[in-house]
Amino acid sequence: MYDLQDYNPNLFISRPRIAKMTTRSAVIPPYVPDGLNLEQVHILMRHGERTPVVARFQNAGLTPYWPYCSAAQRFSQLIMTAEDGSAWGSVAWRRRFDTTDPKEKPAPIQGAVNESRGICMPGELTDKGRATSLAFGKQLRQLYVDQLGLLPKNLSDPGIVYARTTAYPRVLESVQQALYGLYPPSTYKTSAPWDIVIRSPDEETLLPHMKSCARLAELTQAFSKLAAAKWNGSDDVKYLSEKLGKWLPKGRPLSVDSKPRLSDVMDTLKTSIAHGPETRLPDEFYEERVHKTIERIVIDERFYPYSVSRELRKLGAGEFMGGIVQKMVDQAAWKQGYNTDSSLQLTAPPKLSLLGCHDFAFGGALASLGCLDSIDQWPPFTGNITFELFRKSQATGARRRLGLLYQTDQQPNRTQGRLQPMEGHATTKVENMLDGYYVRVKSNGRILTVPGCRPEGNHLDGDESVCTLSAFKSIVDKFTPKSWQGACNSNLGAPLTIDTDEVAGY
Repeated sequence: MYDLQDYNPNLFISRPRIAKMTTRSAVIPPYVPDGLNLEQVHILMRHGERTPVVARFQNAGLTPYWPYCSAAQRFSQLIMTAEDGSAWGSVAWRRRFDTTDPKEKPAPIQGAVNESRGICMPGELTDKGRATSLAFGKQLRQLYVDQLGLLPKNLSDPGIVYARTTAYPRVLESVQQALYGLYPPSTYKTSAPWDIVIRSPDEETLLPHMKSCARLAELTQAFSKLAAAKWNGSDDVKYLSEKLGKWLPKGRPLSVDSKPRLSDVMDTLKTSIAHGPETRLPDEFYEERVHKTIERIVIDERFYPYSVSRELRKLGAGEFMGGIVQKMVDQAAWKQGYNTDSSLQLTAPPKLSLLGCHDFAFGGALASLGCLDSIDQWPPFTGNITFELFRKSQATGARRRLGLLYQTDQQPNRTQGRLQPMEGHATTKVENMLDGYYVRVKSNGRILTVPGCRPEGNHLDGDESVCTLSAFKSIVDKFTPKSWQGACNSNLGAPLTIDTDEVAGY
């Protein structure tokens, strides 16, 4: 690991120009812009409310055992019922926690108000998290099924929806709850189960593991050190330490890199706010100035670096953002082929992609698109970023066969991997194919404007928030790695650089 002692923290304090114009637009009812048809939707969904990932502040009266997981009384586990694997069943079970009493005898664990049956594991999705995820799925149904008609009322082909999550149970369960809300049993007209994609930890990019991406670990540590150098001596951190320091172990001062870190304090605070009075911290934590100051500093530490480091954008957000854009290109390619061969209906790309993720992916994506100023609070539980793909209603142009555009004679298929565009001369053909397609970005229902979409020719006439797909693809391509794993193992030990000549979102 390299030494940062020669780096000037002022590089981190003096931000280069990101976007003088705000990326936020007023909250408005969902609508499809005039003259466009909705073709496809991609959603980054943060998991629902959970318990703290680590038990903290017991000295402040906060119980380590949170009583908000009724699912613990209703577990059902798949089991093999024949040794040759020909038959399967399930077994119902309830989870119980115990500990040892002062006499070293087993004793049941009790949470707040002496609750012992619904105790949660650290970082577990709570009843509220399940409820908000279910409600989000119902909102998706109301918007994209009932109101806009993108998806059918009854689902006979699960492949119309692409679902992917990280391996964390809270994320998987949140996505499952959302899918249930989107298509409840009365509308799920097939015996085929949902396909939910999960990658191995070494290949996961929705929440990259630092051990599997060494360069990302270096960059994250380096930017955290710069944030500590910027904030630790500030009046803001002194104020926080005065208000909350007495609750830290051994009365140590609170700082960006204290133990617990300021981000850890925020995690416990956010989870407490999301739940009931049984898991309430002392009143000082909830004071508006305390809460907002913590958020502002942690956002600056964790998300601001994406706006000034293309390398970080590539490693932290580039792979999954590139995947979203590739699915949009696949949709345009399929549509062009379908216009000449209606039999391609059976190989249509998914209409909706639901990617279950964590707060880092949420904030990293927005900052990478130049929308950092839209992050005025930490990404909420069950928060979502929506990427809507539109097509001009009367889009015309030459009908090129799909085989001319891609290195395969096969048509796009939901079960195939990403199609790889041909090199060189095919670039112009792909750009022509994207004519008439537009992308709109929404964060928790609020329409955003990507800065690079503002110039003339990069957006729908009269609406800078509706970006041409070509312009949006060009912006994302700049931080999409050709090989994510290759980039993770490149530049190891190299100095941290701040990109002052390449602005995020352009």
